[in-house]
Amino acid sequence: MNSSELLWLMLQDAFWSGIAALGFATLFNVPRRALPGCLLSGAVGHAVRTLLLHWGAGIEISTLAGATTVGFLGMLLARYWRMPGMIFSVTGAIPMVPGTFAFSAMIGLVRVATDPSPDAVVLAEASRAAIKTALILGSLAFGIAAPGLLFRRHKPIV
Repeated sequence: MNSSELLWLMLQDAFWSGIAALGFATLFNVPRRALPGCLLSGAVGHAVRTLLLHWGAGIEISTLAGATTVGFLGMLLARYWRMPGMIFSVTGAIPMVPGTFAFSAMIGLVRVATDPSPDAVVLAEASRAAIKTALILGSLAFGIAAPGLLFRRHKPIV
């Protein structure tokens, strides 16, 4: 893939991911003035993940990098708009939720549960999809939380 094709892929990915983040921000009743920040957060985070996937990184590491980018961007946008950073971080991370892997895990578990003697292949595929889903969700949670943990402004109560 040449550089112009990669740029076109990244622009398409950023556009549709930003639209998804904007949709979820609207669903969560985010104030109108913060919607452009939510769109930007979703677009940039997913584009980072797609770029790293294109370069050969695993989906777990790519998601961690994209979510960390969303977390830092959420902190910056929170200062700019004087709003909680989670408004931008959560809506920006939602396009990276592993729906396909979660669906595969659930279908595999249903197949295992309904088959009186499931074969090892079905069980292995369901387990693989469930583990991948858990790792991606963990990457999302850690990536969103990391900037707040690194740059805590106040001392903890305890």
